[in-house]
Amino acid sequence: MRLISPHFLIRLGFSALALLNLTGSSRALTFNLIPVAGTSQQAIDGFTAAGARWSALFTDNVTVNLQIGFSALGAGILAQAGSTQADYTYTNVRSALITDANSADDALAIANLPNRNGGTSFGVMMNRTTDNPNGVNSATPFLDTTGANTNTVHMSNANAKALGLLAGNNAAQDATITFSTTFSWDFDPTDGITVGAYDFVGIAVHEIGHSLGFLSGVDILDGNGSGFSSNAFTFVSTLDLFRRSALSVANGGNDTIDWVADNTNKYFSLDGGTTNLGLFSNGRNFGDGRQASHWKDNLGLGVMDPTAGTGELLTITARDIQGFDVIGWTQSIGGVAPEPGTLALALLGIPAIAALRRRRA
Repeated sequence: MRLISPHFLIRLGFSALALLNLTGSSRALTFNLIPVAGTSQQAIDGFTAAGARWSALFTDNVTVNLQIGFSALGAGILAQAGSTQADYTYTNVRSALITDANSADDALAIANLPNRNGGTSFGVMMNRTTDNPNGVNSATPFLDTTGANTNTVHMSNANAKALGLLAGNNAAQDATITFSTTFSWDFDPTDGITVGAYDFVGIAVHEIGHSLGFLSGVDILDGNGSGFSSNAFTFVSTLDLFRRSALSVANGGNDTIDWVADNTNKYFSLDGGTTNLGLFSNGRNFGDGRQASHWKDNLGLGVMDPTAGTGELLTITARDIQGFDVIGWTQSIGGVAPEPGTLALALLGIPAIAALRRRRA
C-alpha cells in the first residue's frame, strides 16, 4: 500500500486560473478545477471523472474550487491534499443540520445529536491534555463539558457550503490536491487497474472526499507533542459528531462524542452510539497507525478507508454516502450507491497531513 495524503489545513486565496465545470447543468454540485501549470490533460480528465462520481450522488447547489497538480513529493507519498477550514458555533451547525435534513438517516442523526445545555454544546471524551484530571498529558480519558472545544465545530469550507453556512458559490479555493510524479498511475479505471499501477481516479475521489468534509480533529490531538489544555483543541469536525464508543455512551450517551487519542474502538453511529455502523481509524501516533479521518483499515467500508494497493479499483460505497449524507450533503433522488468493496488510501502523516503508501505483498 502507499499512503495517500494526510489531510492538512490550508488558508489559501483564490487562484485565477482556468475553471473547469465537471457537471452538466442538470446537477447542482460542481467542481471547478484550477490546474497548476504543466498539469497533464490525463490528470485533468481523471479529476473530472472523480468529481463526476460525487456530482452523481449529491445535489447541493455548491461549487467546490480545487487546485490540482503534480509534484515531486516525499519518499513513499503518492499524493497529498489539504482543505480550507473554518470554525462555527455548535448552535449554528446543529441548526443547519436540522434544516438540511432530508433522508431517514438525517432524521435519525439529528434526533440523536448532542443536546447539552439546550443544544449549544456537546460532551467530549478526550485525553493527553495538560488539564487532564488524571494527570498532565495522561493517556487516561476524561469527560470534558466546558470550554470552546465543547461548543465549536471546525469544518471544511465545502462542507460549510453544503450546510448553507457559507455561500455555495464562494470563489475562494476550497482545497488543493497534489499527486506524486514518482509512481505509475492508471488514469482509466473503466477496464480495471493495471498491475503495478495505482487507481488515479479512485485516489482523486478519496482526496475530494476529504475536502467535502470527511475529517476528524482527533488527528490534531493525536499529534499533540508539547501539551495543550483541552480548550486549545477546537477541531471537532462535523463527522466527529457521529464518532462514538462504548466509553462515550457510558459517560454521556447522546450528548458525548469520543475524541480520545488511543487504540480503542471508535465507530460511526447515528443513534448516539447505540448502533455501530463501522469503525473509524483512530490515530497515527497513539492509535492504529492510521489517521483518524478515515474508516478503519482493511474492513472494506468505503473509498474513505486508509489504504490501497497497486492494481486495486477504488469505489464509493453505500457507507461512504451515508457518512456524507449526515454531515450535510443531499443525496440525489435515483443516485445509485456502488456495492461495498475494499478500497482507499492510506493517509498517514502528521496531524493534518496524510500520505498514501504502497501495500507490500
